[in-house]
Amino acid sequence: MAAFGDDDIDRLLADPAIVRHKLKITAAIDNARATVRLRGEGTPLAGLVWSHEPTRHRTRRGGGDVPSSTRESLDLSAVLRQHGFRFVGPTTVYSAMQSLGVVNDHLKGCHAWAACRAAREGFTPPA
Repeated sequence: MAAFGDDDIDRLLADPAIVRHKLKITAAIDNARATVRLRGEGTPLAGLVWSHEPTRHRTRRGGGDVPSSTRESLDLSAVLRQHGFRFVGPTTVYSAMQSLGVVNDHLKGCHAWAACRAAREGFTPPA
């Protein structure tokens, strides 16, 4: 995707199977290029993301306890933008952090909370 050009953008804009928003398409291409640049500089994207893992993990007890962003997602968002990433606001970044297991925001009583906690305990984050 980092090598996509104008013809690829036109092809994607005509593809009814995807969201055809030109800014989002070009942002995805720019983000792929930024990922390649980071890797070339010796900073894998995964290591950058995991370096923003919270030092203190909070147990969420109710839906109102789950934030839309945190200090860590604000910081990671800023760093990503400095590296040329786009469409990476703190809420989007926090959602990615949740999906990747960087944070476990499942509620304490949720069936997935313990499984996510156990998976994280057995995982060594990339550097």
